[in-house]
Amino acid sequence: MVWPLHDVNVGTGLPLEGVRVLDFSRVLAGPLAAMIAGDLGADVIKVEGPEGDPVRSLAPPSFGEDATYYLAVNRHRRNVVADLRDAADFAAVEALVRHADAVVENYLPAQYAALGIERLRRANPECVWVSVTPAASGTALAQRPSFDVLAQARSGLMGVTGEAEGEPTKVGSPVADVVTGLYGAIALVTGLYARLAQRPGRHFEAPLLESTMSALINQAQGYLATGVNPRRLGNDHPSIAPYGPVRTRDGSVMLAVGTDAQFARLLAALGDDELSAVTGFERNEQRVARREDLRERLDRVFATRATEEWLAALDAAGVPHAPILDVAGAFAQLSVAEGDFVGEMSTPHGPVRAMRSPLRIDGQRPGLRSGPRRFGQDTAHLLGG
Repeated sequence: MVWPLHDVNVGTGLPLEGVRVLDFSRVLAGPLAAMIAGDLGADVIKVEGPEGDPVRSLAPPSFGEDATYYLAVNRHRRNVVADLRDAADFAAVEALVRHADAVVENYLPAQYAALGIERLRRANPECVWVSVTPAASGTALAQRPSFDVLAQARSGLMGVTGEAEGEPTKVGSPVADVVTGLYGAIALVTGLYARLAQRPGRHFEAPLLESTMSALINQAQGYLATGVNPRRLGNDHPSIAPYGPVRTRDGSVMLAVGTDAQFARLLAALGDDELSAVTGFERNEQRVARREDLRERLDRVFATRATEEWLAALDAAGVPHAPILDVAGAFAQLSVAEGDFVGEMSTPHGPVRAMRSPLRIDGQRPGLRSGPRRFGQDTAHLLGG
């Protein structure tokens, strides 16, 4: 058979075992969608052009010869190199498409036409096809290359991120790519179900712009319903207070007091007679209207004790809160350090620690069956090259 399942994907018992996914995508959003399918048991083959996925060299940091950026989203797939402009390579890839259950790609329209991708689609009309695009097809932006930071800028996400009097700020992780990749994975699984149920749905688009705008959620709905343009509020929430950081004697604590009952518990935990005597903070809408006054009063009380003391007091009182951690601190917290979220993944350069899927299936988290492969490692076996 042209596409034998890889040994690591046989007998897993995972939901997508036996599903064959061909991944033509590069950088982050598309590869993430394909990786999620692989995490859930699918047999994935990544096809890279002779120039390779550019994310391989987006470093530092690196691990061996590969950027850790590449390692982050390219596990659970074999790797072949094919030049679709070459007739023999095109025919070999077309044979894979005929056996694929799903394809993920993120070609621009000009690339799509130049490489004959529509011909590949016609080779298997029943295949679920997921196109990760800059914006919805048929629009002007669909023709232009886009990247995470451009989508954050154009979507309005940067417009609501940053200090009120400061500059718009991008989110510290590539959230536009991640959200788009998640929509791509949803599309892939939905298409597989639609095919099984004999319902329409073979070609899905996951546009970077609209996917990122969907992440605005409440901010977007507020604007669409009222016409009021949301503004940057730093770490404050537009509809809830107190819902942000407060300063302690030696740092800060994040509060998320979402109800009036929780605010009453906060006052009890603080034990400050002066603050408890203030009227006009009983209801959330009052607190939102007077958020600056409330923040100053909370900072005064929280400054009297150290962060660890307040964390213990808030925990005992049942007040929603969290420490504000850096990346190292996030991985060091007991819920993560003592759990199974981090595992060991194979790479061509040796084993490396990596995050496993956040999903659990019947109480079990899918394991790391195989890590990213060397560039073209499986070409000879799968394409005969």
